Amino acid sequence: MILRKLENIITQNLFRKKVIVILGARQTGKTTLLKKIMAQNDNCIWINGDEYDIQERFKNATSTQLNALIGNHRLVIIDEAQRLENIGLALKLLHDNYPEIQIIATGSSAFELLNKTNEPLTGRKLEYQLFPISFEEMIVSNTQLIEKRHLNTRLVFGSYPEVINNEGGEIEVLKFLADSYLFKDILMLDTIKKPEKLIKLLQALAFQIGSEISYNEIGNLIGLDSKTVENYINLLEKAFVVFKLNSFNRNLRNELKLSKKIYFYDNGIRNALISNFQMAEARQDIGALFENYLISERMKFNHYNKRYSNRYFWRTKDQQEIDYIEEIDGKLYAFEFKWNFNKKATISKTFTNAYPNSETRIITRDNYENFLS
Repeated sequence: MILRKLENIITQNLFRKKVIVILGARQTGKTTLLKKIMAQNDNCIWINGDEYDIQERFKNATSTQLNALIGNHRLVIIDEAQRLENIGLALKLLHDNYPEIQIIATGSSAFELLNKTNEPLTGRKLEYQLFPISFEEMIVSNTQLIEKRHLNTRLVFGSYPEVINNEGGEIEVLKFLADSYLFKDILMLDTIKKPEKLIKLLQALAFQIGSEISYNEIGNLIGLDSKTVENYINLLEKAFVVFKLNSFNRNLRNELKLSKKIYFYDNGIRNALISNFQMAEARQDIGALFENYLISERMKFNHYNKRYSNRYFWRTKDQQEIDYIEEIDGKLYAFEFKWNFNKKATISKTFTNAYPNSETRIITRDNYENFLS
């Protein structure tokens, strides 16, 4: 059992008169995490939002009807809460009328769950995200040395719990996740008119990690208009499949201002979409995989350790670039990622001259652990 960073965070915030909302893609371990928390507490009830009879009971439910469902239980866990109609109002009624109850609601679609709970739960909730297993979590379980030995495996197969726990069966698990499970919530949305185009979009994004993207060019490639491409990508972000980095610009006239890159939360899902599980040593895209891994893992590290930052990449029209920038309390931290030891790594002098107070680092296979833990 791998200890999740979120376990202690949630445990410390139980029974503080706040609804706890946990977001994250399906199969990241929300159910396992909450069953462990449930085992450590008495008088609990588990409610599954995917079940039809539960969905019916939440329709237009009053506080009295909800209390009858919950009974005398003090810890109430509502799994896949986004599937329940009026869930925001239901949680508000329970929180306001029965403050002694601790409610934990989980969801694999931020688009649906946050839309339904943001207004009713204003000032009443604590919100967290559960990612695929992080490097920091793995070194607690494995030690840093052992986890570093698994770098090539993580770059290809990613870090979903079931993938890590099925050594030798990673491909089968990832194909199942990518083909039939991970996009379940998105494909059920009425706004997805052409599901086959969504898969083509994901494949196009998978081939372009680490590169600037154009919604118009991708749309022409797969047969969608640029606005639909943008809408689909926004939904994929809300379902925790991909995330965006925007370009950073402040001082220079030739800095790119409206460019963006798309990365995947998990390398394994990216590789499953293009059916490429070739091992790291022989891959042509290894630099892009290393970059995607580092940025996604850094996101996990920052989230779990409450390091709040703005995230960017930087590039000029004459191809000067920085892979990744964080802005924390007005200070810039710039990082250049290098997989290939044979290529000399440098930080752009154009950048350091324009932003002389920034801190810069080069991240390689030798020192990446300090970037992620």
